[in-house]
Amino acid sequence: MKFLAITLIAHHDDRSPTDRLREVVENAVLAEQLGFDGFGVGERHERPFLSSSPPVVLANIAARTATIRLFTAVTTLSLLDPVRAYEDYATLDHLSDGRLELIIGKGNGTAQAQLFHVTPEDQWERNREGYELFRRLWREDKVTWEGRFRPPLTDAEVLPRPLQRPIRVWHGSATSKESVELAARYGDPLFSANVTNPIEPYAELIDHYRERWAHHGHDPADALVGAGTAGFYTARTSQEAIATYRPIYDARIALLAELGVRPVFPTLEDAIERGSILVGSPQQIVDKVLRYHKRFGHEVMHLHADADGLTPRRHRDALELFQAEIAPALREAVPSRPFPGRTS
Repeated sequence: MKFLAITLIAHHDDRSPTDRLREVVENAVLAEQLGFDGFGVGERHERPFLSSSPPVVLANIAARTATIRLFTAVTTLSLLDPVRAYEDYATLDHLSDGRLELIIGKGNGTAQAQLFHVTPEDQWERNREGYELFRRLWREDKVTWEGRFRPPLTDAEVLPRPLQRPIRVWHGSATSKESVELAARYGDPLFSANVTNPIEPYAELIDHYRERWAHHGHDPADALVGAGTAGFYTARTSQEAIATYRPIYDARIALLAELGVRPVFPTLEDAIERGSILVGSPQQIVDKVLRYHKRFGHEVMHLHADADGLTPRRHRDALELFQAEIAPALREAVPSRPFPGRTS
């Protein structure tokens, strides 16, 4: 199994945006030092997030690291001009020496309708059309194309040509079959959000992905799945882990109450039992991930890159313990294919 650390760059405290963005870069450097396989930066365009420009953040991380794979989580192609997105990410592909991978999706949040005039009625069609053009731009030196949502192209050359040809693109999936179908049609990997709900809705989407993968004529053995987690903290004993993480989880529930949102898991114990949150001793977390793997068949998983309310020391201690005891056990139990490109 391979492991990513991912951030949406949430910004809740009194620090400046400068300090918060620099923290993200330092967390990526730490992730590489500790042995994580990849680091991902999400894309959001509203409060409380500072992740409106993943290629800029990832370019800074590329300059500070040497081996870790760089992910977007997700690139919201439904909002972006595919030509401009291609230019940004092809440039980043070179600056990172071919360490880039994309996770694409239609995006979340109400601000996108205001900022980009993307609506629930057209967001999936925009995502599909944007990806199909982006895919051609990455593979073809000159492209002639016509669609609904941007001006047509005639024998267009878009520079720079990428380093990785082709790049691997994952499709982020939370609750909808549209992204699953797009991934299966093109033979691309699927990354399940696996954050908000119990296991079954995500498992059903992954099953649907595998069914559609075979329907489109791909070898079932080639299907590749990743999965997220809703939070992480480990300590030597489950009692210590739960006691440390409980105030963090309770604060999350209180915030949902202020927003008028009913939590899916009202208590930490419920989240540990029925959700994807990883809080407990190393062995408990290994057992839980293997239980999810039995249902998902996933080879890649992500943890939150941010401290998420933990002190910096506890955050680092938990990540070190993960890499010392949890990751080796999972790598041994779940074989995974190498990442593509120059750093495989």
